[in-house]
Amino acid sequence: MLKIAKYAVYDIIRSKIILSYAIFLFIISISLFMLDEDASRSLISIMSVVLIVVPLISIIFSTIFLYNSYEFIELLVAQPVKRNHILLADYLGVTVSLIMAFLVGVAIPVTIYATGPTGLYLVIVGIVLTLIFTSLAFLGAVMTRDKAKGIGIALLLWFFFSVIYDGLLIGFLFLFNDYPLEKPLLFITMLNPIDLGRISVMMKMDISALMGYTGAVYRDFLGNGMGMAVTLLLLTFWAAIPLIIAVRIFRRKNL
Repeated sequence: MLKIAKYAVYDIIRSKIILSYAIFLFIISISLFMLDEDASRSLISIMSVVLIVVPLISIIFSTIFLYNSYEFIELLVAQPVKRNHILLADYLGVTVSLIMAFLVGVAIPVTIYATGPTGLYLVIVGIVLTLIFTSLAFLGAVMTRDKAKGIGIALLLWFFFSVIYDGLLIGFLFLFNDYPLEKPLLFITMLNPIDLGRISVMMKMDISALMGYTGAVYRDFLGNGMGMAVTLLLLTFWAAIPLIIAVRIFRRKNL
């Protein structure tokens, strides 16, 4: 499995898309730090970029990569190699490549300008979001052989978690604004990995006071060590469950 993963990494890191991804994040991160002397404000801006760009690139690139590798995958399936090892090796190769690009683009500037727990946690959230949306990409790709449909599913998933979900959440708050919604809102937030990552980083930045009473609820749950551990555990589930389902489908799929 590791040999397949190494081949995937070697093939991907030569891609201009990965190089452009790393350069884009690096230029944006460095520019934001240089434009504002306050590192905490720069981290907030970088967080906004990370929460949009990282999921989008991860899910689109992973989907296209898997479809472009189908002929090679079919060749491997004909060999005495377990199917789950093939898919997991490709997943490992894609995630390692994307994470390397993310570390170059974000972790290096953060280490230079904003060394500390907040910057470290932002980098961790970016890595976990890469794992999550790559898992979702693999799930969508193994569900359908149609490349156009698979890319459409990937875009729809990203659009739902990035835009539609927040709109539905605002509608929910508007309809039930006469009821105490702080604790239900905390549960609903856990159903969206992007929102979960955003709020957990904001708790690290200690700006929950700007969020009113809801921010106090978030701070009580997510602002301590146990809350952060639970958040990372939930994000880990978000990465693991789609991948497990994708592996089960791929093992039974007629290629």
